[in-house]
Amino acid sequence: MTSARTSPGRRRFLTTVAAGAAAGALWASGSAQARPEDSARQAGGRGAKAAPRPLYLGTYTSEAGGGTGIGLGSYDPADGSVTLSGTLTGVDNPSFLAVSPSGGHLYAVNEQADGGVTAVAVAEDGSLTVLGTRSTGGQAPCHLSVHPGGRHLLSANYSSGSVAVHPIDENGALGERTDLVEHTSPPSGPGQQGAHAHQILTTPDGGHVLAVDLGTDSVYTYRLDTGAGTLEEVSVASLPAGAGPRALAFHPSGAYAYLANELNNTIAVCAYAPETGEVTPGTPQPTGTAEGVASYPAQPLVTPDGAHVYLSNRGDNSISRFAVGEGGATLTLLDTVPVGGDWPRHIALSPDGGLLFASNQRSDNLTVFTVDPGSGALTEAGSSAAPVPVCALPL
Repeated sequence: MTSARTSPGRRRFLTTVAAGAAAGALWASGSAQARPEDSARQAGGRGAKAAPRPLYLGTYTSEAGGGTGIGLGSYDPADGSVTLSGTLTGVDNPSFLAVSPSGGHLYAVNEQADGGVTAVAVAEDGSLTVLGTRSTGGQAPCHLSVHPGGRHLLSANYSSGSVAVHPIDENGALGERTDLVEHTSPPSGPGQQGAHAHQILTTPDGGHVLAVDLGTDSVYTYRLDTGAGTLEEVSVASLPAGAGPRALAFHPSGAYAYLANELNNTIAVCAYAPETGEVTPGTPQPTGTAEGVASYPAQPLVTPDGAHVYLSNRGDNSISRFAVGEGGATLTLLDTVPVGGDWPRHIALSPDGGLLFASNQRSDNLTVFTVDPGSGALTEAGSSAAPVPVCALPL
């Protein structure tokens, strides 16, 4: 999400919902049993083909030119070539996606005024079935994650500045919401017009849940009661006023996380104390984007070996590459590379860290990069057309 103070246009879906704009159809319209393996369109790639892996894409169904549901496809883990096959319909505005620890279920936010979260069953043959949708109790949920225990879904409501908890039953379906916590303090930053929860995730040690709020310039630490499905606030970490923290990603050590600050175009190293749950942000540092270009960092990523961090930069339309030092405590900017599209809303690594997927919201394309295993350098492998891609989930 982006505040009204900067207005870079990321929230166009709110007006299109009101206008009832028709969804686009670059993906073939599919049924709830659509298969990612059935495809005819492919991005250019190199090298011998490997067994394809599933790929899901999020979009806005309410936006003119957007998709008609969750995009389905596959990718070659060796060369990064992508095949887009169809759409899982029946899911509105699935702008962020997550998979269960077992891989048997897919979850999507419904980013709209009456926010919701949707559960999808994934069969062994790859076929998908929508299990149902539950209300998040807030507006425009933009992020969700599954608790490592697999029995709770956590979601963040951007427009209403709150976080929600839903139980997950043995079949992967969602129960009625068990908690809704609104961020009422500290007050929002200058011109940020209230709280705007942008991310919620469980810490690597499993002991705490963190919620990043762009509007209050804060990272909230909660303890999840896995019996009752409720959140208890433990501490609140503050960023400089107007920083606009958006999303963070943890180092494999679990002792540090890297926080993208959307509004002041910085990234900060944060220390995390598993014993107390406290998050301590360091001094924000530049992202390396070009001077004079309005840029809004979005998604940080950490390589599986913890040696490098990537950051997508909307506006500058680049990806920054940082070297990680001192066991995760420092970041050193190495370079920025063009993302091959406009407005890289989200970036994701393949599970082995060999590929990076960039969802370019405004240019309607997905760019894939190969990742050098030593230097972390990115090389563009190909690009695929996709309607308003805002999230990529490679499995």
